[in-house]
Amino acid sequence: MADSDTTTRGMLTVRISAMPADTNANGDIFGGWVLSRMDQAGGIAGVERARGRVVTVALDAMQFIRPVRVGDVLEVYTEVESVGRTSMKIHVEAWARRFQTHLQEKVTDATFTFVAIDDAGRPRPIPKDV
Repeated sequence: MADSDTTTRGMLTVRISAMPADTNANGDIFGGWVLSRMDQAGGIAGVERARGRVVTVALDAMQFIRPVRVGDVLEVYTEVESVGRTSMKIHVEAWARRFQTHLQEKVTDATFTFVAIDDAGRPRPIPKDV
């Protein structure tokens, strides 16, 4: 197992319990639910860095390593990788804290691209980091 599968990267941004209503036909948590929480966490990190509204424009390839089960706590970590004039790349990792053992296992990761926008929805410059 690679270090990237045993050590979290970035800052804990979202924690949420996986509930029965979030399951797929196999009884595992629906992958779209996990992806939605990752997008939400990336958006939080993006808003903080851009100091304003951002929208998701892309994400790179994503592979689910293991399932999330009912009762697990999904923990989503974020790290800003790069910042351009109006866009930024944010690495997002999803980890499951297992319900009974409290073991933490990596579920998936992806790099999301966000664009800072103004009130009219047009791209706007991202402020320089201080």
